[in-house]
Amino acid sequence: MKIKQKRKLINYLNILDQPIRFNPFVFSRSFFLWALLGVIGGLIAGVYWIVLEFLIHKMAFFTDWQVIPLMTVSGLLAGLIIHFIGDPGEIQLIVNNIRFNKGKLDPKNNPSMVLSSLLCVSSGGSLGPEAPLVQVTGSTGSWLGKIFRLKGEELRSMSIAGMASGFTALFGAPLGGSLFSLEILHHKHALEYYKAIIPALVASSFSYFIFALIVHLGLAPLWKFPIYEYSGLFDFAYALLFALAGSAMAWAFIYCTKFFKQIFQKLNSPIFIKTAIGGLLLGIIAYYLPLTRYFGHHKIDTLINSEFSLTLLFALLVFKLIAIAITVTSGWRGGFIIPLFFVGACLGLIIFQLFPFVNASLAMISCMAAINVCVTRTPMSTTILLATLTGFDYFIPILFASLLAYFLAPKIPFIAVEK
Repeated sequence: MKIKQKRKLINYLNILDQPIRFNPFVFSRSFFLWALLGVIGGLIAGVYWIVLEFLIHKMAFFTDWQVIPLMTVSGLLAGLIIHFIGDPGEIQLIVNNIRFNKGKLDPKNNPSMVLSSLLCVSSGGSLGPEAPLVQVTGSTGSWLGKIFRLKGEELRSMSIAGMASGFTALFGAPLGGSLFSLEILHHKHALEYYKAIIPALVASSFSYFIFALIVHLGLAPLWKFPIYEYSGLFDFAYALLFALAGSAMAWAFIYCTKFFKQIFQKLNSPIFIKTAIGGLLLGIIAYYLPLTRYFGHHKIDTLINSEFSLTLLFALLVFKLIAIAITVTSGWRGGFIIPLFFVGACLGLIIFQLFPFVNASLAMISCMAAINVCVTRTPMSTTILLATLTGFDYFIPILFASLLAYFLAPKIPFIAVEK
């Protein structure tokens, strides 16, 4: 044993004596690939967003009772696209492929994902475009990695960087988008694939720049919340209390989703029937509560700048939660992060009306953070995203709310990972 140990020590010392060699070609090649992926991701996101805004503008003319047939037909058409072109899957499939399929995301179902999600989001479904963009740009990363013959962790990192570029383009937060693409993949150790953080940051930065050029995106916060002024250590206690309320609402959403999932699973029918039924139900909800229509990208500002009664806020809270659950379980395509932010903002306004002595911005943003983290288990990225989207300078209370919600999340993740 002593001889073997001496040999190991000698080999180790020989390695230390060797000069450090820097290969600029390898680094430049990697940086070029990450940057190229970011540019492609920004272009994809920009074109997708322009088409989506155009369709939303056209479909916004359907109001009152017209939203019911519109959303029913849109659901039917989206289901037919999925049935005949291919099922692109949900976010769970992306997570499973990154973890258990060597990081490969198959781009063959991207046409189905793009077409069906454009119909679902633009007609008024309660899911946003973040999940479709993550699927398309992530699979683009896999495709680009295969072209350049990447394998192992390098290929997985390209897929993750692609996901980050799509997510960042929508939210305008390169750091938050990069962390989200890593946190969403695992629920025990947040940054299991830490080697992908630099590729994700590079791709996200380039994607954000290209997307901003295409859609003329500014640097100002997306939502204009009332000014928050720090009033003392009690604000941290308030943030934790708001996080308890947000976590409770997240649990309600999870159980509501399970309930509707069981109902739609019992329907032994093709997916286009389920999406049509989902569209009918969503249309009825949107007819009585128009603010529940769409994913909430612009509706959060409406909440902030309007003086709604407590009864209306409760109705929006409950039926928006139901609308998201129906959209998720009936086969409609999209992501639920911004819709959950809308629910959190409703909850925060309800708390503010019940207890006017608390700060409205702190209540809303803490609830928004808690409900999203409790569902997605992404405390770091959610904190950074909300600080960026809201312009909330004191992000430490958001972090407190996020961490508490993370530890109050269900033992079995909502985005389940299966081997």
